[in-house]
Amino acid sequence: MQALSIWPPKADPSVVNQVDFDLGSSCNSIKRRKNSSPFFVSSNSRVISSCSISTRVCFRNPILDFGRGTFYRYSTVKFYVFCEPNRVSVGELALAPEEQQLGSEVVKEDSISLDGISEGLKQANLPLTGNKKLEYEKSKEESMKKNSRVDVRALGWALRLAKTPNDVEEVLKDMGEVPPQVYSSLIRGFGKDNRVDSAMALVEWLKKKKEEDSNGFTGPNLFIYNSLLGALKQAEKYEHVENVINDMAIEGVSPNVVTYNTLMGIYLEQGKEIEALNLFKEIETKGLSPSPASYSTALLAYRRLEDGFGALKFYVDIREKYRNGEIVQDVNEDWESEFAKLEDFIVRICYQVMRQWLVKNKNLSTNVLKLLSDMDRAGLQTSRAEHERLVWACTREEHYVVAKELYNRIRERDSEISLSVCNHVIWVMGKAKKWWAALEIYEDLLDKGPQPNNMSYELVVSHFNTLLTAARRKGIWKWGVRLLNKMEERGLKPRSREWNSVLVACSKASETSVAVQIFKRMVEQGEKPNVISYGALLSALEKGKLYDEALQVWKHMLKVGIEPNLYAYTIMASVYAAKGEFNIVESIIQEMLVSGVGPTVVTFNAIITASARNNYGNVAYEWFQRMKVEKIEPNEVSYEMLIEALANDGKPRLAYDLYLRAHIEGLSLSLKAYDAVVRSSEVYDASVDVSAMGPRPLEKEKKVRIRKSLKEFCNLADVPRRGKPFDRKEIFYSPQTEGNL
Repeated sequence: MQALSIWPPKADPSVVNQVDFDLGSSCNSIKRRKNSSPFFVSSNSRVISSCSISTRVCFRNPILDFGRGTFYRYSTVKFYVFCEPNRVSVGELALAPEEQQLGSEVVKEDSISLDGISEGLKQANLPLTGNKKLEYEKSKEESMKKNSRVDVRALGWALRLAKTPNDVEEVLKDMGEVPPQVYSSLIRGFGKDNRVDSAMALVEWLKKKKEEDSNGFTGPNLFIYNSLLGALKQAEKYEHVENVINDMAIEGVSPNVVTYNTLMGIYLEQGKEIEALNLFKEIETKGLSPSPASYSTALLAYRRLEDGFGALKFYVDIREKYRNGEIVQDVNEDWESEFAKLEDFIVRICYQVMRQWLVKNKNLSTNVLKLLSDMDRAGLQTSRAEHERLVWACTREEHYVVAKELYNRIRERDSEISLSVCNHVIWVMGKAKKWWAALEIYEDLLDKGPQPNNMSYELVVSHFNTLLTAARRKGIWKWGVRLLNKMEERGLKPRSREWNSVLVACSKASETSVAVQIFKRMVEQGEKPNVISYGALLSALEKGKLYDEALQVWKHMLKVGIEPNLYAYTIMASVYAAKGEFNIVESIIQEMLVSGVGPTVVTFNAIITASARNNYGNVAYEWFQRMKVEKIEPNEVSYEMLIEALANDGKPRLAYDLYLRAHIEGLSLSLKAYDAVVRSSEVYDASVDVSAMGPRPLEKEKKVRIRKSLKEFCNLADVPRRGKPFDRKEIFYSPQTEGNL
């Protein structure tokens, strides 16, 4: 929204036209070129039409008609206007509004426009009745005869170095009477040129002149003091402000609303927002009526304080006063238009404050949601663009509640929404681990539009990957299957990474039949299995003791050119060991060595475990000894599985020796291995020193991993733990079936 523009009202009797100057310009009279735009001054003027203009003003008659607010009969002034495209004017032309840069907002205020005429200005008026009228006409004629001129530009140049009233006197001593608006123009020009000393010296000279002149010289009036305050604000010389206010009190010049507005602006520039608001409250206590600029400046103070609630309450209060007719309105002001601008302004302030809250390190999401609700109750209309700008400010995981609320508001109130905004909300939801909420937004894109693009696809698939990875690590295969089904249902084609996550989860859970079906679905959907896919399937088959099927899968993998990895080799070594075909196990080990995928402790443990579980204790011991040849250090699993096998095979003494060896090497074996040695020694009447084995190990607590993992996964995925019961038919889902998650 544009800032409130405060123009002088039509035919305002308190308006005094202002003429500014350029200190660097020439003092010669130059005629106006033909192509330059005309320049008019009147009490009804609101816009000045010109090209880049520098103005020379010559006064033939210094007598002014203050009652009409313009120069008397127009014949008293001549303007010399010329175009200078690159000239930077120090002051502004007559009736140009003052632009106060308050933060990022510009509050335009015509400091020339007075809401009331001060006593000093009243005393400067010349009545047009009786003897005074005759004196006025006589003075006018004499002035016209003198054909006196005031070259404001040259005068400003001459005074630019003035520091004291005496310096000013040296320049103005032969000038005679000069119109007050010339002094104002000089003061404001000095402010823009950062020559505050010259402005202050001029005002001090006016005060001195008033004291010395017995002919009724009025001295500085309200208009001049307002100009001086504006100059101090322009030059950022705030240390002189208090002295100026004190001078006004001494001179008996009462401030008007323009004075207060300027002071409020100065306080804002100094970062004194509380003082600015207190000054606003003082306006009405002094019997003045705040102008639209007063209200906008007060709102700006709330914004600087980042007090969105205070700004909104302030606006609601003044709106109620306006509707109830409690605000004194200038008949020449379009208050309906000004209030529309004020409403736009408060909306912008609230959204700017909310953006400030969102970028802070503190979590102020609750404040943002509350302010949005308060704006709704206040009946403030907000646009889609404002909501979307706020969405972009949501960048941290705790902002997800704000992002979702703003997204819902846009969907409810507008027929369109930016795709980039939707993608950003999906990203925020994922950052906050609200994967299901992110998927709902993607579903909205499919159902309501706009159609998702590659970014949308990649974002939501990355969220599925995160969930599937969690399901894989925790072995929660049912949720893995459901996630796959959900992807296919919403038109998202699972890739090998997604399929593999579910296959690994099934393998961990020893769900052999489910792993086989998922592998089939993967192939049917056109996704080529890789070594991870085959490895997970082989593991599931091995755990289900479907050794023949595992051999078929292994041969098929080699046939299609998939190079086995360590995991696949290890599984197949375990399969052949379980079948008792140790010659093939040996060939697998040799193939691993040749291919550079050397066997590890995991490989030998798999062979030892398979041998032990199938009553091949002696063979298990041979493979244990083989570990030394391959320079592979056995671990707790190696010892525990071999000790259990030897104990069951009637070799308690050998099992005992291995236990002591593990104890010496600092390995902590399980209670099961300890009890196996003791029990075998008792059964086979073997003489062993149980005390040498150390204290009996404590029994490890059994953890219900499935329940714990399911709870952790549900918390991660932001889904209810007790949901729809799993149906085995979901394993056979295809995009053509009707089943929903």
